[in-house]
Amino acid sequence: MDAILNELTEHFQLPLHNPVLIFSLVLFIILLAPVVLNRIRIPGIIGLIVSGIIIGPEGLNLLEDSLFVDVFSTIGLLYIMFIAGLELDLNEFKATKNKSIIFGFLTFSIPLALGFPVCHYLLGFDVNASLLTASMFATHTLVTYPIVSKLGVSKNIAVAITVGGTILTDTAVLILLAVVLGSHTGGLTQEFWIRLGVSLILFSAFMFLVIPRIAKWFFKTLESEKHSHYIFVLSVVFFSAFLAELAGLESIIGAFVAGLALNKLIPNSSALMNRIEFIGNSLFIPFFLISVGMVVDVSVILSGPMALIIAATLTLVAITGKWIAAFFTQLIFKFSKGQRKLIFGLSSAHAAATLAVILVGYNAGILDSNILNGTVLLILITCIVASFATESAAKMIIRDGDDEVSAISAINSEQILIPIANMTNIDKILEFAVLIKDKKSTHPLSLLTVVPNTTEAEIKIVKAKQGLEKFIAETTASETNVTINATIDHNAASGISRTAKEITADLILLGWPQKTGFLDILIGDKVESILENTEKTLFICQFAVTMVDHKRLFVVVPPNAKFEEGFESWVNKLIKLSVELSIPINLYCTEDTHQEILNFAKRNKINLALNFHPFSKWEDFRKLLEQVNSTDFIILVSARRGYVSHFGQLDRLPAKLERRFPDLSKVVIYPR
Repeated sequence: MDAILNELTEHFQLPLHNPVLIFSLVLFIILLAPVVLNRIRIPGIIGLIVSGIIIGPEGLNLLEDSLFVDVFSTIGLLYIMFIAGLELDLNEFKATKNKSIIFGFLTFSIPLALGFPVCHYLLGFDVNASLLTASMFATHTLVTYPIVSKLGVSKNIAVAITVGGTILTDTAVLILLAVVLGSHTGGLTQEFWIRLGVSLILFSAFMFLVIPRIAKWFFKTLESEKHSHYIFVLSVVFFSAFLAELAGLESIIGAFVAGLALNKLIPNSSALMNRIEFIGNSLFIPFFLISVGMVVDVSVILSGPMALIIAATLTLVAITGKWIAAFFTQLIFKFSKGQRKLIFGLSSAHAAATLAVILVGYNAGILDSNILNGTVLLILITCIVASFATESAAKMIIRDGDDEVSAISAINSEQILIPIANMTNIDKILEFAVLIKDKKSTHPLSLLTVVPNTTEAEIKIVKAKQGLEKFIAETTASETNVTINATIDHNAASGISRTAKEITADLILLGWPQKTGFLDILIGDKVESILENTEKTLFICQFAVTMVDHKRLFVVVPPNAKFEEGFESWVNKLIKLSVELSIPINLYCTEDTHQEILNFAKRNKINLALNFHPFSKWEDFRKLLEQVNSTDFIILVSARRGYVSHFGQLDRLPAKLERRFPDLSKVVIYPR
């Protein structure tokens, strides 16, 4: 008995040292803290930080700052920055890069200009200490980014410019840190500036020129090894963070740049993206938030009046500076109150970058313990304020958005039917369907196989379902449900038309006909039969390469297309595809069609990556095709016979596309 008690005492001796017990404790906190606090309407992030305070060295001392905790918290911090770069809508960012630069300047310069005189003249710090402490006010960590991601407002323009501004201001602060340290040690030589500039150029060139090529090769070579893709992505993230440190930057900059470098190769709706977010939000990021709490020592308030004065002053200046920056950003760009609040919430939390600046300054002897203690309290308060502000702002934006008539948000019952004639390229058709599917729709993708009405019909149905099931796993990994339908019919086209009506399908995705001559034979039946027997929007698709290998959408639209009932539906799908793949749309159509597409984007608050080319002379269609590149995704919008945008030449164009570009990806659209 004594031996058992001694063993238990050894295991539960504080702080805990058993890695299994430590990990179990952390997992229980990650599980229970958000659940408990959500019931009293407190953001889960605060629960994790407070839990870290309670179990940390200055609380119950259940955990100490060990290598185990450091590794997981570092992973979580890098994960936050990586996901921020990965989820950044590059089309939106390109459209708002000037706004990001302006916000980055404001959120850097205003806290710095406000903080330096306060620290130097009010608190009496020397120039280096004042400059370093004031630069700390300019930093911010995207601690509350998981809130906007969870609530589905990560695509809002306010988020785009805040994330873009974050990398600019943090980079500026970290460069300023290097300069202050150089000044403190007398090392601001010409050699210092040359080394810093060269390392930045080499790091950027490697990340944006080399890494994407390696990643594309890896994903293509090991296309079937899906689990390897995630391991590869993690390797890139941490190696990039290490390279950033070698370049004289912080590792968080490397993780963010890794997200940008892989952005176009990992669509938001892909299974790989879902795995990255799931593991990060479930484990690594919560671990980081707990570790932030473990650094906080509430007893600093009791260490003397000077510590309390410094902590209160630092916190007030930090919050005020970020609020003023958000306020001026709202005024300049005429944002809503909710967007201003969202910018403030995202940019007001101080954590990793702040700690990095202060700890480096403390260890270098520039800052004293009072500043260090005050900064720790500042981290706790700003994280709490930022969490409440971000959650409140995100909900305000969602409420405001619900009042708008938006074609994108209104389609919440979308049904997509995918008839399968053979097993060729099913994976690419499913990948395409996942990318264009409305995420608010509760209906699964419907795979359909039509079996001839013979004595062996039942056996063929079973075999067809078994053949399709193996393709469902990857689609399910992207949180897109799929159902398999099988029907018996003498005529495949009739079976497709009947099923489309039964499930009230909005969109039918068909594979490209195998026979020469587009309006020829499709799985034994004419495409014309399907067109005549259904009024659904029809996409007829051929995919030569994976989706992420395309560089632009080459879209050709006939005159009067805007008068078709299904106009907004296919425009919506092409915009979603452009956003998911972060590629531009090269649009060839009349000016009035172009204007109608712009109006649609404006109504739905979408920043389009759109290059317009006036085109109305359809007798020159062959010359138009000379502008197609080998990496283009060709999309021809056609029309059913007798409809307002139909003219005879449209029926012959798909066959021309097939003859001219047999090895390029292409889609022909017949609107509803």
